[in-house]
Amino acid sequence: MGIQIAPSILSADFANLERDILAVSDADWLHVDVMDGHFVPNLTLGLPVVERLAQVSPLPLDVHLMIDDPDRWAPRYAEIGATSVTFHLEAAADPRTIAADLRSMGARASCAIKPGTPVEDVLPLLDTLDMVLVMTVEPGFGGQAFMADMMPKLRTLRAAAEAAGRDLWLQADGGVARDTIQTVVEAGGDVLVAGSAIYGAADRGAEIGALRALGEAVHHR
Repeated sequence: MGIQIAPSILSADFANLERDILAVSDADWLHVDVMDGHFVPNLTLGLPVVERLAQVSPLPLDVHLMIDDPDRWAPRYAEIGATSVTFHLEAAADPRTIAADLRSMGARASCAIKPGTPVEDVLPLLDTLDMVLVMTVEPGFGGQAFMADMMPKLRTLRAAAEAAGRDLWLQADGGVARDTIQTVVEAGGDVLVAGSAIYGAADRGAEIGALRALGEAVHHR
């Protein structure tokens, strides 16, 4: 698998979401951040909006749940059309059951860890997951500075997946841009979430292409 680019609509114009979704149609995924104001100190959108996005997006939805009680809510997002659903390990009561529920509904099961969560906490779950998201900023707000000290987590996960013969995708979210994407890919990341880097560019399609090329240059070494 090559490098996959997932623009985050957290940096889009919420009054013109369909327009801004179509502007990134050259990407691989549409990254949708769901925040509840409890697990993180911000509030974005929920089920009704995500359901409508799934109906109009030319890209599959990669939904990142920064919410309490993902055991209850994660399957609902698969139900309304999300292709990949990411829940936070820190909020999950039974991550194995969540992953199994998502997969049974045809969605990819992904688990995220915050910067303060040891990577060792997620390693026992790799056999149940399709992707692990390593947060490279504190979750909750866009536009934060990239945390390079999260790269050892990606390296550990990539080594563990390869040792187990697992086709595990590794996602990085936070501060991914032209000056950081190669660092992420060198560490083992292959699904890159970029918000302000893409939506802040004059030509969003060109920026997606530039990020992809930079990542691929390292990925195929």
